[in-house]
Amino acid sequence: MTKTIHPIRTALRALAMSCAALLCAACAHRPAPGNAMPFDQAVNQAVDDLIVQTQKLPAFLAKVESSIKQSRIVIDPLLEGASGQQTEVTRVAEQRIVQRMQSQFKQFTVTPFNNTEIERAQYVLNGTLVRDKDSADGRYRLNLALTEIKSGVVIAQSVARISDATLDTRPTAFFRDSPVNGKDRGVEGYIRTAETQPGQAADALYLERLPTSTVLQEATAAYEAGRMSEALSRYEAASRRPDGQQLRIYSGLYLTQAQLGRTADAEKTFGTLARLGLETNNLSVKFLFKPGSTDFLADPKISAAYPMWLRQIARQAAQIDACVVVTGHTSRTGSESVNERLSLQRALSVKTRLVGEAPPLSKKLRESGMGFRENIVGTGADDASDALDRRVEFKVAPCEA
Repeated sequence: MTKTIHPIRTALRALAMSCAALLCAACAHRPAPGNAMPFDQAVNQAVDDLIVQTQKLPAFLAKVESSIKQSRIVIDPLLEGASGQQTEVTRVAEQRIVQRMQSQFKQFTVTPFNNTEIERAQYVLNGTLVRDKDSADGRYRLNLALTEIKSGVVIAQSVARISDATLDTRPTAFFRDSPVNGKDRGVEGYIRTAETQPGQAADALYLERLPTSTVLQEATAAYEAGRMSEALSRYEAASRRPDGQQLRIYSGLYLTQAQLGRTADAEKTFGTLARLGLETNNLSVKFLFKPGSTDFLADPKISAAYPMWLRQIARQAAQIDACVVVTGHTSRTGSESVNERLSLQRALSVKTRLVGEAPPLSKKLRESGMGFRENIVGTGADDASDALDRRVEFKVAPCEA
């Protein structure tokens, strides 16, 4: 029986790739998403559209495939497209996607996103929720993509516009607590894949990292459930993998060590996090200031670790053979000129603190203020949902002669 199934599977794979090419041609001129609709309806519409596209493959292919195995899909947790974070609303959207698929599309088995299931699944579904720049009212668009894991080809992609005036875009606990913005090259690949047209290749790095991403997600789930020892064990396991040098993984290590009172370990891990950010030129730290001030927030729950963060950033910056530009950012509240000035003052304040930790940095640091010109979220909510807009970035740059 095994010898019979093997050539059938081989033929099916070849036929599936041919069909994917046909789908690509058919979808090259797909119409723009339709009118905006309420959140729940938009999620259902996006799921339905996605699955209908898979049914454009020849009926006999689906019939023969089903005689061999039922298709298994893992859902990689949805992200907010601008920040690369999981939010309260992306979590709700993910739950609705699972419910819709389980109730309406029983030819698919939807399984948890974990290290065991990723090895058994044929497909991965991912998606982003993004503020629609083409919409006058700045509402949201949901992107979903279904990728065949083995071939790396996106076989279906759908878009739905959401009419709700407000959505709960607060980051979930891990992303809220993380000291840095974890949006790296792999996260950017996830976001690109969610917008990739059918028949095109998904982002290669995103797919390569899927097994490690499942370990990271299991660790994050344990962290958010308050199971810190389990979370630490899983973050440590993720960090030991060949592709474990990721900002989100080391953020998780730092957070769990701090929660468990392992202060020395937490400081060492933050130093690694700072080094990794500088090496990849992607270190954005969530220093929060008093409104209109260069002083850090006085709440010790928020700012107690800041002196250690500064100490480690200074040590890591002192060890690289380049200069570092310290750039302040503000949220979209108040006038442009006021925010330009305030962001520059905050960058100068951080620079001064770094030089206090490592005096030789006085010749290697420069300050810059961007105001709200490079907002990531851009809502001006001035709460946890747009904390990334009030970040301080550290960018490596050549030293001027």
